[in-house]
Amino acid sequence: MKRRYTVKIRNVILLILLVIFIGGSVCSLFDVVCWMIDANKVNNQVQELQESTKVIEYKADEENVEIIEQTEEVAKANPYWDYIKMNMIDVDFSELKKKNSDTQGWLQVNGTNINYPFVQYSDNEYYLNKSFNKKNNSAGWVFLDYRNNINNLDRNTIIYGHSRWDNTIFGSLKNVLNDSWLNNTNNHVIKMSTETENTLWQVISVYHIPVTSDYLQIDFSTDREFVNFANMLIERSIYNFNTSVSSEDKLLTLSTCYNEDTERVVVHAKLIKREKK
Repeated sequence: MKRRYTVKIRNVILLILLVIFIGGSVCSLFDVVCWMIDANKVNNQVQELQESTKVIEYKADEENVEIIEQTEEVAKANPYWDYIKMNMIDVDFSELKKKNSDTQGWLQVNGTNINYPFVQYSDNEYYLNKSFNKKNNSAGWVFLDYRNNINNLDRNTIIYGHSRWDNTIFGSLKNVLNDSWLNNTNNHVIKMSTETENTLWQVISVYHIPVTSDYLQIDFSTDREFVNFANMLIERSIYNFNTSVSSEDKLLTLSTCYNEDTERVVVHAKLIKREKK
């Protein structure tokens, strides 16, 4: 009798475990299906935006361009001299603004799939789960930190995006950690267009790091605090870009996940060229 009772208990436990396993499998399959649906929607939206938006590459008229003065002498062999001659991009935002009034600019990062408009909301939560069309989507969208003013650049302008497995949004930002990306100097310039100006940014640092907010500072009480901050970012880099930052410089920071929620991939660049529109 006791043995039969024990067998019944064992069978009940096995049945419970089987139900849990099946339930977990169904939930995992549901999550995968939802992820794929969201990914397909984002891919379609990216394609539509890239096809409907004119992103013009052009050689700037040097008379109307501001080359950001370097406080330290730059060697003639330094690729910086090639960077400031690179073509800029220009975008007409009238149609993009009609589709989403939160649109703030267009970002292009060589050696990645990043060639998107970016948006801004009153917090840093909204576009974590909203697509460009403001519909719910786990992929989110590329967005500017709510504290930043894109028309009057802060000392550190920060743009975020999810790291998607299919390399959409900021999923391909992890390319910056690869030797093939690092060894191609053409990748070391980030291009941006906004309603008020077009800009070029020279990469100064790339790395991945356990989750921290110390690189997300925007306001600095003194020039020395800012320079120390910039030097910290440069020292973290996995690659020596042979750059320096002065108290007059403006920084651009791109941030995404590296390993789920435990690490981040980060890119920092400094403004080297701008042209008012």
